[in-house]
Amino acid sequence: MDHLLHLDRTLDELDRPCWTPPAADATHLMRKVHALRQVRLGEFGPADLRILISQQVALPYVLPLAVRLLLEEPLLDASFYGGDLLLAAVRAPAAAWALLPDLNTRLRTVITTLPETAVADLPRGGAEELARFVARAESLR
Repeated sequence: MDHLLHLDRTLDELDRPCWTPPAADATHLMRKVHALRQVRLGEFGPADLRILISQQVALPYVLPLAVRLLLEEPLLDASFYGGDLLLAAVRAPAAAWALLPDLNTRLRTVITTLPETAVADLPRGGAEELARFVARAESLR
């Protein structure tokens, strides 16, 4: 299924069941995640995708959107630093990536072509996380 065909729909429409409203004492992050589930996929920005991926929300729908951006600009600064969206994506569970083998391959290819200097500029442990993602994907082949 091509999840990019649903850009005019929301996660609440696609990722059933719909979530109930957040609790009155919910954190700012949880209120934000709940609110994002009511936004059309085509309106998500890089920061929104980073949040949803980091919180492991509706990964079959948000990972393709993130990869689409990452293929053009792998070290995109979504919120905090260059590469934060990429690192959020590679931290997604292997089970989520197993549903998206073509995107997994394409992202792995992009990662392997990154200049060493760019990878070295990632926060501590970032280069290792990218290497683990590439190795994990190669072991599935």
